[in-house]
Amino acid sequence: MTDDPDSPAARSPIRIGIDVGGTFTDAVAVDARTLALIGQTKTPTSHDHPDGVAHGIIEGLHRLLDEIGRSPEDVVFLAHGTTQATNALLEGDVAPVGLIGIGSGVPALFLRRLAALRKIELTPGTHLPLEYGHLKRAGDTAALHALLDGFAERGISSVVVTEPFSVDDSLGEDAVAAVARERGFLVTATHEITSLYGLSKRTRTAVLNAVILPRMFATADLVQTSIEKAGITAPLMVMRCDGGVMSLEEMRRRPLLTVLSGPAAGVAGALMQERLGEGIFLETGGTSTDVSVVRRGKVAVRYTSFGGSTTYLNALDVRTIGIGGGSMIRMQHDGSPRITAVGPRSAHIAGLPYACFATLADLDGARLVPVAPRPGDPDDHVTLDAAGGRYAVTLTCAANALGLVPAEAYARADPAVARRALQPVADALGVDVDTAARRILETAAAPIEKVVTALVTDYDLDDDAVRLVGGGGGAAAVTPFLGGAGDREWTLAAHGEVISPIGVALALLREQVERIIPGATDEQVLAVRREAEQALLDQGAAPGAISVDVTVDPQSNTVRAIATGATELRTQDLTDKPGRAELDPVAARSLRIGPEHLEVLAETPYHVVYGAPERKRRFRRARRPVRVVDRDGVIRFASADAQVVRGTVGGGANLLASAVTRLTSYGDGGSRAPAVQLIAGPTLADLSGVLDESALISLARSELDGKNRDDDLVAVLEVRR
Repeated sequence: MTDDPDSPAARSPIRIGIDVGGTFTDAVAVDARTLALIGQTKTPTSHDHPDGVAHGIIEGLHRLLDEIGRSPEDVVFLAHGTTQATNALLEGDVAPVGLIGIGSGVPALFLRRLAALRKIELTPGTHLPLEYGHLKRAGDTAALHALLDGFAERGISSVVVTEPFSVDDSLGEDAVAAVARERGFLVTATHEITSLYGLSKRTRTAVLNAVILPRMFATADLVQTSIEKAGITAPLMVMRCDGGVMSLEEMRRRPLLTVLSGPAAGVAGALMQERLGEGIFLETGGTSTDVSVVRRGKVAVRYTSFGGSTTYLNALDVRTIGIGGGSMIRMQHDGSPRITAVGPRSAHIAGLPYACFATLADLDGARLVPVAPRPGDPDDHVTLDAAGGRYAVTLTCAANALGLVPAEAYARADPAVARRALQPVADALGVDVDTAARRILETAAAPIEKVVTALVTDYDLDDDAVRLVGGGGGAAAVTPFLGGAGDREWTLAAHGEVISPIGVALALLREQVERIIPGATDEQVLAVRREAEQALLDQGAAPGAISVDVTVDPQSNTVRAIATGATELRTQDLTDKPGRAELDPVAARSLRIGPEHLEVLAETPYHVVYGAPERKRRFRRARRPVRVVDRDGVIRFASADAQVVRGTVGGGANLLASAVTRLTSYGDGGSRAPAVQLIAGPTLADLSGVLDESALISLARSELDGKNRDDDLVAVLEVRR
């Protein structure tokens, strides 16, 4: 996939995304103006190289630039995602950690209990390698040096510093951390990981960060050095577990944020490339399928758990099922033959080729042979012994036999070969090939549909309007049948086999700040917002391209600000925008109406706000569904019922205040301001998490500060019932 290097498109800036998988490192180049894929490469992941996965990243980058005929100067954005942190925790391949608790009296009792964190089991028989040391006072440098000497003697290079209430006063943690850093230790202070209360959970999260810190720190240095040698001046970003990217410097400080970033990259790609504003994304590999949610134009995230304990790590809410394109078919052969299961073992684990990727001649004389893929596995996994050798009968074979795999799909095989592969299975079941294939697919689809249904319920999605998007090399083995069986709209992502690196290339910078503030004032809420915005500015985001979503939870007293933004170069590249001819069908599809029924409620240089005709309901107020689509064609917001207010930045604050007051609802629980999405210039700020009318208006005014008074202002408001 290369362009003519002399063409205008080839000379445009490019964004590069690199995804480090367990087997391969995929790299893609995306046109920074059109967001079109212009090149992709696949390189074996270099686990065993002296430089580790960093070597494969650089090798993949060089190959990609060579194949598309581009130079390092063309690169304006470079990011990579990695499973390194995830694999380290899942495999128990982590560094020993020294935990220093600071405090005396009653707090010391709670601190000493943190030594029990060493009981957290990473893998069967493998626990967190943790040594606890106690310090009565942060200023007792003699005692501190003695603790650090002990850690060094035991080969510990990574230290966690924890003190009760350090989120309110970090001086103690900062002082101890400074001394440890001077001694050459890698240090994680708990208040730097999260600003939420909860000594045990905060420390647990910091310890998980510290056990992967040495390896991730070394990888970051190697990648950075290699990027600089390659002549690339664009800042290097790293994929986060919540669908955004962060600077390499942030990754050095908080590598834990890269855990589960692989699935996050895939859903980020679906959000941007496939214009998935509301629906379910299924990323199917050879062994498993990751199922995640996009709701109202945003990926769904939640706090994660490790070793049976919760943490303050906010990551993609992904549900993994052990069924993929290479999953082997399992049969009961005795008595009444039937399909009993699909997976979790795959052809990859068994070391066998897929039967459907053989030739007809290879399958001559094929006969069923049940096997155990690994020692201790049941011997009910279906393989074929044939002229060409032994082959696994997989889910991909069944999908191709039914003709469900599109011609351009990565999982496409010759249907005639797939049907020949299924014939021995059909004969054993006493049915025709179509029936055998359908039974296999029904068996595989059942547990995936169960997860999809649970996510639809958990996130209150409109079940009738849920759209399934399949990505990954095995997508065609799962999504088409699942969508058809459940009567759901479905699509396969373009270039689905590299949807993860595409997501990395298209991701935005992201930062989250949380504070516990009982009875937070307007100024305190604004301070949290400013902190999140500044954190993104420090990582290279363009000031005019940052939006901040703020949530104030009165029950937990949590103030949360999530800032997203683009680099300066990304902002400048917003010159080539799709026109209405391309945007209208995106909105119409999401609203499930014909383009002729679309209503444009507001339009700015950066966004178009669409509405469907009002839907009247008997004895109930009419509803107007609304969608906000940006100029890249991505659905940024979806609502079943909203009102739209238009104006300019100069006069918008008063206009918005009037609308908020008018639409604030009142009940036994007090007043509830409307949920507001605020569009000003290139940014869309989600202020729906703020219930207080005064705080909402203050935040809205803050969003408008510094913007051109003549810029368009659009507010999309939802009345809370």
